[in-house]
Amino acid sequence: MTSPSLAKLPDDLSQPLDQTALRSVDRAIGDLRRGDPVVVEDLQGDLALALSVEAVTPDALAALKLMAGSSPVLAVTRPRAAAIGLGEHQSPVVTLALGGGFNADTIHELVDPTRRAPQRSVSTLTIEPAELETREGAAVALAKLARLLPSAVVAPIRLPRGVTADGFVAKHDLMLVRARDILDYQVHAARTLTLVGDASVPLANAENTRVLAFRPPDGGVEHLAIVIGEPSGQDGPVLVRMHSECFTGDLLGSLRCDCGDQLRGAIAEISRQGSGVVLYLAQEGRGIGLVNKLRAYQLQDDGFDTVEANEMLGFDADERIYLPAAEMLRQLGFSRVRLLTNNPDKLRQLARCGIEVVDRVAHIFPSNGHNEGYLRTKAERSGHMF
Repeated sequence: MTSPSLAKLPDDLSQPLDQTALRSVDRAIGDLRRGDPVVVEDLQGDLALALSVEAVTPDALAALKLMAGSSPVLAVTRPRAAAIGLGEHQSPVVTLALGGGFNADTIHELVDPTRRAPQRSVSTLTIEPAELETREGAAVALAKLARLLPSAVVAPIRLPRGVTADGFVAKHDLMLVRARDILDYQVHAARTLTLVGDASVPLANAENTRVLAFRPPDGGVEHLAIVIGEPSGQDGPVLVRMHSECFTGDLLGSLRCDCGDQLRGAIAEISRQGSGVVLYLAQEGRGIGLVNKLRAYQLQDDGFDTVEANEMLGFDADERIYLPAAEMLRQLGFSRVRLLTNNPDKLRQLARCGIEVVDRVAHIFPSNGHNEGYLRTKAERSGHMF
């Protein structure tokens, strides 16, 4: 199965970088996480106020409507629209007009399946499709980047006579961010990673180990390269494991997944073979963040599998991209790898990012009594090769 995340990378990865755009998106992410609205500008220059659904209260809704001078809509992803009974849509985002008595509580019921509240009928809602380049689509993409529930309340801004966009933003002390910059953010952040730390860190199964930290210039989250032994791109393909961080599995030893086993197993196997690299990627929960992963666990306890739980929350089955991994490999001097993985999507994505995958090395560990369903879903729904 091809992950929808493949479509997130543009065909041309050589597009020019805009450091100001990176900073504006990063600041907008911070505002959204703090519960503040941000101004989103689409490709035509039209503006809208966007507010995370997690910050929605009756007062916040009233303030948003008053400030924008228009009625807001609720923007949800295609998977969430299907989950609440709005049918299948081709567009990545669906908007719902917030009329007919739909208030803050109703909005939370519509977007958060963990509330376990009775779902109200959506049959009377006015529904419109939206593409990612629209204000509504970009607002949802920004919520994803902020690791919030992937929905947003969006109100088109009707500028008063004589007021410019810059004047409106300054008057209300808001952050303005362009839709195109939001959609390009992950690619630009990955392509501008800079090495900011490098230290020897002896490990239990690999004493000759260095840990290198790479940070994007906007100050975003760091990715790590765990370099074991003395790998050299001159000696042939390097043994590599791409591992997305998993706080519950890697640190706490959770039995719900196989992440801790895969991380420690990769370190031990690379050490046994002499040298290689573990790329520790800041993409918790297949890219949805720790809090959303805990929400997904709640849904799994209700009987949904790991793919269904992500989609119930409004995410794709896998939200990760692997351009940061490819960029770190390039900076380390490696262009050809032997990849420790069971996931065919990783093979495709690394190749698309310009890294030659010479061989796939199986990376399988026994189930533990708690994760059989999880592993079965990875095989049956995501095509993992066990």
